[in-house]
Parts: sequence; C-alpha cells; structure tokens
Amino acid sequence: MNLLRQIKLDAQERALAALDWVAARRGMQLPPHLVTGLQGEDAAFFYLRRKGYTVVARRWSPGTEPGDIDLIAWQGDLLCFIEVKTRTAHDLTPAEAAVDDHKRRMIRKLARQYVRHLSMESWPALRFDVISVYLVPGRDKEFTHFEGAFSLHEFEDR
Repeated sequence: MNLLRQIKLDAQERALAALDWVAARRGMQLPPHLVTGLQGEDAAFFYLRRKGYTVVARRWSPGTEPGDIDLIAWQGDLLCFIEVKTRTAHDLTPAEAAVDDHKRRMIRKLARQYVRHLSMESWPALRFDVISVYLVPGRDKEFTHFEGAFSLHEFEDR
C-alpha cells in the first residue's frame, strides 16, 4: 500500500474514533458490549481496507429479515461476506467460535438476498470470512482473518 493511502486511512480511523468519543461525551452511550462490537467492526473495516479490499457495505440488512452482515467487500472479483467477532480479552473460547451453525445459516440467507439485488448477469464468486478482533486494553489491536471460514452450502462445511 502506498504511503499516501496509508496516511489517509490512518486519518479516517482517528476521525472515526474522535467522533465516537464525542458521541459518548454527549451521552449517546450504548451498552458496553455493543460499543465493543462496533469498535471491532470499525477496526476490521480499516484492516480490510489496508489489505486492499473494497468494502461496499457495513452492517447490511435487507430490512425484511432479522440480522445483518457486518461487512461486505470485494477482493478483486471475489465477493466476501465477513462476520466480525470482537473480544477485549483472550478467553478460553476464541472469538471466532461464536459463529455457530445458526449464525452461518443467517449469513448465508442474507448473502443470497444481497447477491440477488446486484445487477449482474451471473453470481460472482463468493467467500464467507470471519475476522476475530481482540481489543485488549494496553495492547495493539489483534486480527485473525479466517478466509473461507464456511461455504454457501452447509453440507460443504462438514
């Protein structure tokens, strides 16, 4: 990544953090677990941008179904649906373990709806990723990116 692009992404990330700080000071406070989740999604967004992904949607929901997809991004010709799991400590259970069968089914269903709304003649190649983000106080952010963590068809995961 070139230096100018890196500086721009760093500035955007700091600006977003500053806006979050202002919102918290003005009493626009969410429950701590939701704040942590949103911070993780923001961190994952910038992590993907730095890796060259083109993020096209954040917290996408069709509005007719429960749930959302944390991030949708293109990596070249590959459309990636990304679930972000954030933790503030390294517990016994890793963050990515929270993406269970129910969550995977919901993400698949929403991904199908998203792709149907694209104006393309045929479906692009799809990938389902999980990013674990650790925001441990006093330490640098840690990312573990599981590319192809599960597939569009459940029977292929077993």
